[in-house]
Amino acid sequence: MSETAHYVHTPVLLEETLHYLAPRSENALMIDATLGEGGHSYAFLSRFPSLYIIGVDADPGIQEVARKRLAEFGERIHFYSGWSHSFFAEYPSEIKRPDSILIDLGISLFHYEKSGRGFSFRKSEALDMRLDPSFGPSAADLVMQLSERELADLIYQNGEERYSRRIAHAIVEARAKSRIETADMLASIIEGAVPVSYRYGAIHPATRTFQALRIAVNGELSRLESLLDAALHVLENGGRLGVITFHSLEDRIVKNFFREKNKDCTCPPEAPICTCKGQRTVTLITKKPVAPSLEEIKANPPSRSAKLRVVEKVLEENL
Repeated sequence: MSETAHYVHTPVLLEETLHYLAPRSENALMIDATLGEGGHSYAFLSRFPSLYIIGVDADPGIQEVARKRLAEFGERIHFYSGWSHSFFAEYPSEIKRPDSILIDLGISLFHYEKSGRGFSFRKSEALDMRLDPSFGPSAADLVMQLSERELADLIYQNGEERYSRRIAHAIVEARAKSRIETADMLASIIEGAVPVSYRYGAIHPATRTFQALRIAVNGELSRLESLLDAALHVLENGGRLGVITFHSLEDRIVKNFFREKNKDCTCPPEAPICTCKGQRTVTLITKKPVAPSLEEIKANPPSRSAKLRVVEKVLEENL
């Protein structure tokens, strides 16, 4: 087994995704909007021999892994290098609309184990965390440049970390002495900032802070609603959009977005008559989020927090 193959990411909720996003016609087109290492795409191309996929990813390193993994499918798989929201915004009107779209918001094992960009608090790697290494400020930039209050707010809002102010204070004190350049250096500062009892909980004390920084660096929450809106706009009528989330912040955005798109009327409850002329644009296929089975969680522990939500587009949006 090659070094790369050793770190192939196990796609979560795979059978459930194959079921809900199964093509309903020959030569259907699917967009894997978060291709990663290509785990979901590999399964779809293997299961459905006439399916075509466009795989989108902003990380050139991980896309190279996917290209090699999916090479056996030839012209049935095409690649787009860039952010998903840019892909949908630039989607050519003259080509076929996708019959299904998958958005998996999880971070690949590749990023934790092989990217060298400081996603894992257990490694002595540059504190970067950018999915696209050529775009925007790094995690180290934020850690070194934000004020103590800005850091505390970021860690609390993006990580729901109860000790955000303690951690922010410890970071500011530490950076006054030396630059915080590596992931394990930051993790050590965080461990020293929280109560002893918190250091030995169910998750590592740095988990939520690292999540918060990664979200901020990559605009994961700020871009999510516009990504969903753009994807739905491109989707063929009758097509399905599936989204896999991994924490409550992103799941709340997806849930509320789908709920609003499922409404015929968005007028305030106190309005005597409907004036919005709204039309429902999706049907909720999964009334409640689909969670992994106990068997999957046992085989793949990172899947434990995953949730799959699926909608079907029923009307063309008036955009």
